[in-house]
Amino acid sequence: MSQMNVALLTFSSIVFIAAASAAKNWAISGSRPFWLLLTLALYTLGNLIMLRLIRDLGMGIALSLSAVLQLIAVNAVALLVFGERVTPVQGAGLVLAVVSVAMITLPAGR
Repeated sequence: MSQMNVALLTFSSIVFIAAASAAKNWAISGSRPFWLLLTLALYTLGNLIMLRLIRDLGMGIALSLSAVLQLIAVNAVALLVFGERVTPVQGAGLVLAVVSVAMITLPAGR
């Protein structure tokens, strides 16, 4: 994967984390339109970046990598910023999800 693709994947993940945070703020703010519009704008930007990654890396790899990065980062934000909690079974599911995506993205033949 090229350095440009790594940078785009990183940037799209940051944008998606910001979008998820805006969505959470919308949910706890009494559904203020500002947070909804910001959420929609950020998700749109993140998906536009993903289109380039899908073209360069393929749909399966690009979306799998994005999903695992978002899975880890969104849960970190939910736990550390918004004070949400994960049950032990949910935590085990998160670990299994990370392992499964890592296995999917390994080069063929390993």
